[in-house]
Amino acid sequence: MAATWQELFVTGDDAPAPLPEEERRGFFRRLRQNMSKTRQALGVELQASMFQTLDEEAWERLEETLIYADVGATTTAQIVERLETEAGSGELSSGEELRSRLRDLLAEAATTGEGTIDLRPSPTVLLMVGVNGTGKTTTIGKVAWHLHNELGKSVLLAAGDTFRAAAVEQLVAWGDRAGCDVIRAAEGSDPGAVAYDAIDAAIARSHEVVICDTAGRLHTQGHLMEELAKVRRVIAKRLPDAPHETLLTIDATTGQNGLRQALLFRDAVEVSGIVLTKLDGTAKGGIALAIAQELGVPVKLIGTGEALEDLRPFDADDFARALLEPGEA
Repeated sequence: MAATWQELFVTGDDAPAPLPEEERRGFFRRLRQNMSKTRQALGVELQASMFQTLDEEAWERLEETLIYADVGATTTAQIVERLETEAGSGELSSGEELRSRLRDLLAEAATTGEGTIDLRPSPTVLLMVGVNGTGKTTTIGKVAWHLHNELGKSVLLAAGDTFRAAAVEQLVAWGDRAGCDVIRAAEGSDPGAVAYDAIDAAIARSHEVVICDTAGRLHTQGHLMEELAKVRRVIAKRLPDAPHETLLTIDATTGQNGLRQALLFRDAVEVSGIVLTKLDGTAKGGIALAIAQELGVPVKLIGTGEALEDLRPFDADDFARALLEPGEA
């Protein structure tokens, strides 16, 4: 899984240099701090005496704890069954070994599919979708900033949320901050036309990446979901194989409802990756594992706060450690 922006984005350039250990430790400390609500919810049980007596009651408490954190019933059952089997065969004999193995299994469950984003097509088109209020437009701005300022990419933003004037203004503000041009149209314009024009402009101006915003919509609004599918078809008509990446932004605080949203968005627009936001505001951060396991769609980015550095590439090992480890990194 990607730990840095250079590892998340495949550019065809030389492999990125390893992140300095102190910088990586700093990222982890911030992740751990921002995920304190979920860790505390788990820690009440996991840091207590759960693993001192490995009886049926202990396994049931572990199962209840993971389900409470929204890891998901199916994934939880699989993890607990494997731990119980390995403990019963003598492979795991101490509480620390069990906790370490649990961390490994959580990381394994959170890993699925292709965790990177390929920027080798020129221009690369990223389509951003999601429900209102999930942080989609802010995510676009932050991704654009990192692409432009850390990877040196020329980025064009398409203001495809033509139903909400504030969304266009917000995207333009992020474009100014990130140093990126923005293609926009009059309020109420066809969002597919905005995406089409943005790709035209990107080709004419030699931009390397186009990020298309779309209007937020509820997953239950069938006509709007069809409109979203139409935007995708328009993009594909203008540029074969595009969009090259479709990222769905999900608010982690919605828990299992976010999983239901993801199922319907995936079916409508072939979602290839998840951006999980607001992980700092929930005790149910295990939803990242449920999404990965039950949808088979990788979590590629996580948001753990408002600051620019709080949107990070998702690293399953760091995520599992941040959930479980009580001490400093």
